[in-house]
Amino acid sequence: MQSTVTPTHCPYCALQCGMNLTPVPDGTVEVSERADFPVNRGALCGKGRTAAAVLAPGVRLTSPLVRDEGGTLVPASWDEALDRIAAGLDRTRAEHGPDAVGVFGGGGLTNEKAYTLGKFARVVLGTSQIDYNGRFCMSSAAAAGIKAFGLDRGLPFPLEDVPKSGCVILVGSNLAETMPPSLRFFTELRENGGTLIVIDPRRTKTAEQADLHLAPRPGTDLALALGLLHLVIAEGRVDEEYVRDRTAGWEDARAAAMAHWPEYVERITGVSVPQLRETVRLFCEPESAMVLTARGPEQQSKGTDTVGAWINLCLATGRAGRPLSGYGCLTGQGNGQGGREHGQKADQLPGYRKLDDPAARAHVAEVWGVDPNSLPGPGRSAYELLDALGTDIRSLLLMASNPVVSAPRAAHIEERIRSLDFLAVCDVVLSETAELADVVLPVTQWAEETGTTTNLEGRVLLRRRAVTPPDGIRSDLEVLHELAARLGVEKGFPTDPEEVFEELRRASAGGAADYSGITYRRLAEEDGVFWPCPAAVEEDGAGEDTPPGGEEPAVHPGTPRLFLDRFATPDGRARFVPVSHRAIAEEPDDEYPVLLTTGRVVAQYQSGAQTRRVAELNAAAPGPFVELHPRLAARLGAAEGDPVAVVSRRGRAVAPARITDAIRPDTVFMPFHWPGEGRANTLTNPALDPTSRMPEFKACAVRLETVEA
Repeated sequence: MQSTVTPTHCPYCALQCGMNLTPVPDGTVEVSERADFPVNRGALCGKGRTAAAVLAPGVRLTSPLVRDEGGTLVPASWDEALDRIAAGLDRTRAEHGPDAVGVFGGGGLTNEKAYTLGKFARVVLGTSQIDYNGRFCMSSAAAAGIKAFGLDRGLPFPLEDVPKSGCVILVGSNLAETMPPSLRFFTELRENGGTLIVIDPRRTKTAEQADLHLAPRPGTDLALALGLLHLVIAEGRVDEEYVRDRTAGWEDARAAAMAHWPEYVERITGVSVPQLRETVRLFCEPESAMVLTARGPEQQSKGTDTVGAWINLCLATGRAGRPLSGYGCLTGQGNGQGGREHGQKADQLPGYRKLDDPAARAHVAEVWGVDPNSLPGPGRSAYELLDALGTDIRSLLLMASNPVVSAPRAAHIEERIRSLDFLAVCDVVLSETAELADVVLPVTQWAEETGTTTNLEGRVLLRRRAVTPPDGIRSDLEVLHELAARLGVEKGFPTDPEEVFEELRRASAGGAADYSGITYRRLAEEDGVFWPCPAAVEEDGAGEDTPPGGEEPAVHPGTPRLFLDRFATPDGRARFVPVSHRAIAEEPDDEYPVLLTTGRVVAQYQSGAQTRRVAELNAAAPGPFVELHPRLAARLGAAEGDPVAVVSRRGRAVAPARITDAIRPDTVFMPFHWPGEGRANTLTNPALDPTSRMPEFKACAVRLETVEA
């Protein structure tokens, strides 16, 4: 057992907070503060402090499991489990073709794992049917960012810029609970004289910190942004010189915004005209300002347009590509950013290359040593892939995801998973999805393996192995190596993460997300490196080897701040995209008169598969609840703690009432961390954004019913 302190990063959200790990006698680790990492400066939330609890014996999986003839999952050897998976996937390919095999990944996988999983799907299985749960996180922001800027990186600047800005509009983010250590940046913003505006249907802990809180009706963020842009135009606050010199498409976007006059927007959103005017004043008067979005505006069937409208507001006021200003997305999952850059998304190859781009295919195929024509084309998006299980897709390999709890219309997705011919799951714990598998493989956790992640700033980080995993545990890289060999591909799937990263560097070189200048050595010596970071080259372009004269080539420093000189479009100009308000996919009616919105609580994370196994976190957040306004509770006849049924067109969930005036009277809120009868995603609507294919988690029509205790 190692006795040294290992600096590394938290396994949970996209802050990827720095922490120190010290091995302890029971084989796990002790978590302590790491003050030198600039993102959290030593601060850790409850999830980070207790992260080691999931390493404990009796909490995590320690042996492969296979389903016996009686239908029970029983321990098995690794050889038996891997043989069963290879046979199940191969049988499906033989009987139904390669696209009958699906692969579903996760935003918690390291860059090395995400890269290898995408390569495994396309090279070994030959399937186009691969996507990941990050599709449910920030895909709308990614799509809007690419349209406007030519590039998607969650934040185009480091978090340390936030306190120095003049105003920040935070749209649909409760970061006080979802990523608490980041709140200090916004507290410092206000201490420095800046203004924080929070837009959320609920008066959350984050909204309580704001100088101004707007509480729009769920699903109306698009109209709100357009109304603000209308006022910017009407009040003569457009930065005409910036628009002329650095953008394109303004006239069409301007015309679209002018159709959304303030009184019309007030009727749609419930936000008063004086509040709209005050927001514009606070945003436009300082020299610098930012708009940061999260899942609220993004998890909608019009999420791409909604984010586009907020970007238009930034562009019209000259708030993008300038110091201490810009649009950014607060990525949610631990490696949500890196996970969408290196090939586990349905339409992408490593380096954020497009799968249907012949040049991209040729580049990656050369790195992989395969014929570009052998690579399958784009496949289904995450929900569409899950919806096809048991019909077009007959077998599934799933890593680091729990769609039985996290997918929209979850009861239907659970039914589709149960209908599969074969399901294999790699996970740390026996999640609700793993419980349905034919084979479950126990894999290493963050403290037991080395690998890289990319946080919400685009900062590539090195997680270091601090402790040896228990006997019977293997890494996901070892799993993919063994399966590839069993399926006839002996080479190309190394188990050493640094060797994988070296290949990832070559595959990403020249792509939008260029990691080719990043090495494990640099990551160990620096506080991470921001992409794009191309490899250093000689003037003659010969590569990054030492020149004949013996001088070291220049090392690219990385790119903490994007777009200061030009945007990543062919002409260097940002693009306005004209958008107009439209209703959510399922508006309330007489049968379902109330709006449901969903989100997280501070003590749990995502589907809760790991955090629900930590005693301290469960004590703080033991189960689901329904948050409703006192007037709505009175009409229902419900008191605090009474069981309440929330019913949508997709199903029924039951949880105790939590009565508060911090929510709109026409809206109820449920956290989505729990399975069973309180599963919020039983209710949510899988209506998809036409561009990002993001489901509409954040707004659907429901009715409430009382339940006998």
